[in-house]
Amino acid sequence: MKFSKTHLETVSREFLMAVGASSSEAETVARSLVQADMRGIHTHGVNFLPKIAMRIADGVMTIPTEPKVISDRDAICHIDGNNGFGQIAAVKGMQCAIEHASQFGVGMTFIRNTNHIGLLAQYSTVAAENGMIGFAMCNSAPSVAPWGGMEPFFGTNPFSVAAPSGEEHPVVLDMSTTVVARGKIRQALKNGNQIPEDWAFGSDGRPTSDPKEAMKGTLVPIGGAKGYGMAFFIDLICGLLPGSNFSREVLTFHKSEGPTGVGAMMCAIDIQRLMPLNTFQILVKSHVQSIRDSKKAEGNMRIYLPGEIEAYAEQASQADGIDIDEKTVAEIDSILEEKGVELRLKQQIPR
Repeated sequence: MKFSKTHLETVSREFLMAVGASSSEAETVARSLVQADMRGIHTHGVNFLPKIAMRIADGVMTIPTEPKVISDRDAICHIDGNNGFGQIAAVKGMQCAIEHASQFGVGMTFIRNTNHIGLLAQYSTVAAENGMIGFAMCNSAPSVAPWGGMEPFFGTNPFSVAAPSGEEHPVVLDMSTTVVARGKIRQALKNGNQIPEDWAFGSDGRPTSDPKEAMKGTLVPIGGAKGYGMAFFIDLICGLLPGSNFSREVLTFHKSEGPTGVGAMMCAIDIQRLMPLNTFQILVKSHVQSIRDSKKAEGNMRIYLPGEIEAYAEQASQADGIDIDEKTVAEIDSILEEKGVELRLKQQIPR
């Protein structure tokens, strides 16, 4: 089903306020979830609304979100997310990193005790839009075994970096350290679909195409031992260093087992400490054009930059509507009815 951005954001905002969120945090979180769906990253979209409602109702998530600055010295800020919305802590964290980068050339924010922060590209891109190079990373619940093992130990531990390109969109990389995010396994299980065998190992340590068995096992890290190494250091930087949960301590957002204890890191580098921003953008634009003009592999008409396909998907969603699966629509509308909210997602007929 397709819905307009305005309708989807309105319904999401009303949903979040109905379960106890303040109007300002509901606005931020709704915008984050809807943008993920617009970019085709449905694992981080409005399908999270029922999970948020569950966690708040079960008392394992604290709202309104009140991030606390533990320390703010020189180029480094340390924030406690106080078990609230991860998006609120992450937005504050990147704002702080940008402010520090303006003063010191580089700014870093370490966040502890938060929850799922959504699409990391949303934060790294903010730095790029402010003429900086932005980094965002976080840890997550165990789903990856150390290379050579078969016990879940690290999360998918995503990473994002973005830079101004001199074009309409910043160049942005947003990736997990696994072949796919675990949300795609959950999505396949929810829809009754099989998965490619190179996505996950079953509980016996062997490749599997069964999403149910994959949920009992572990995900395949990108590049084998290299992906495991990246997951290790992201967990160390985002979890262990800021004093948040790490490794097997991080709990999943998808079950009410307790506070997730997710940790994150935001970083901004002021380009103008190295060269004028305009010079950087001219160089990047020329570099990008060289990449696009390079020889194409057979069957390929175009070489895309990191994040470019998602940017085009967002533009298409703005014009044509945002795809949301019917099961998610039904779940959201059921909870809205339960909370006594008159508004329904399905009130807007698909475009």
